[in-house]
Amino acid sequence: MVIQERTGSRLRNPQQLVPELADVGAALFKATGNGTVPRTTIGLVQLRIGQIVGSTYLVVLHTGNLRAAGESEERIAAVATWQDAPYFTEAERAALALAEAVAQPSAAGERVTDELYAGAAEHYDEKALATLAMAIGQVNFFAALAVIGKPLPGRPPAEQWTPVQD
Repeated sequence: MVIQERTGSRLRNPQQLVPELADVGAALFKATGNGTVPRTTIGLVQLRIGQIVGSTYLVVLHTGNLRAAGESEERIAAVATWQDAPYFTEAERAALALAEAVAQPSAAGERVTDELYAGAAEHYDEKALATLAMAIGQVNFFAALAVIGKPLPGRPPAEQWTPVQD
């Protein structure tokens, strides 16, 4: 099997193309960092969504962030199979279930059922649920840039958005 490494992103740095993105990103980070949901839980949710949307860039980014925060390799690796992994608290499981419900189509129609919401509400108050919803939205906002623009994973920020020159 030959592994082909991408030599450039599809887009130039979106923040250079749309400078207002810096303010949006900073505001989202501030809103999700209000302390109602642990940063670790947010990181787990964002990693799971990166896996669901199939973005190597997001998976590498959020895996690295979780490692830097001191998360174990077992917990990081088990995010993809969190439902039967013994490494997560009930609150983290509720957050991961919400993230999956939002990120994946549901054959039954409704993505976030009353039962799923009630399960999450057992662990999070209204402000925390709103924060969790914003964290899910935050990674989905950036997921679009990641899957369309194809930034280079595992590179320093200045090298992530380096388009192939024709």
